[in-house]
Amino acid sequence: MTNSGGMTILIEVRFHGRGGQGVVTAADILAVAGFKEGYWTLSFPMFGAEKRGTPVVSYLRLSDRPIVERDEIYNPDYVVILDPTVIGPVKVEAGIKQNGMIIANYPKSAEELRKEYFSSLNSIKIITLNATKMAMDILGRPITNTAMVGAFAGATKLIKLQTLKETILEWFEEKGEEIAKKNAELVEMAYKEVEGKV
Repeated sequence: MTNSGGMTILIEVRFHGRGGQGVVTAADILAVAGFKEGYWTLSFPMFGAEKRGTPVVSYLRLSDRPIVERDEIYNPDYVVILDPTVIGPVKVEAGIKQNGMIIANYPKSAEELRKEYFSSLNSIKIITLNATKMAMDILGRPITNTAMVGAFAGATKLIKLQTLKETILEWFEEKGEEIAKKNAELVEMAYKEVEGKV
């Protein structure tokens, strides 16, 4: 996994959501899946006085070289939003790079999200999916982290679907086969949902 110019590839992702939705887990799952595909990876949350329902931020770095940066991500390539209610109260788009991408759990279209909140971000690609509905349909709970992990992989193609599903099955193994399979199904559904939107 190197690029032809010999330059270091460093991809930075920032995750926004609320406590109890698995924001930290989302970054961790992608770090494990990325590692399986040969990336150097680093995932970590920003700790504060978070409790269930309060805004939470987590970070992910993927690189083809050892990662020395350990600080928060101020200029992400990608922003992944697990809960639409943090858009507005939290400046989720802060510092996003030119030609970056926002992948949002949002019940309306990307055009509507851009018009409502991100009209000044002309160079930013926006992808939306109703991850809450997907999670309710498959898991019976509004926990959107695995859906958004699938959406990230589908939108970016940085991690293969098969690798991600294997990682999900391993991750949730201790919670039982049924939960693991449902989360893998949710990952695949979200991956395929956004694949055609990029």
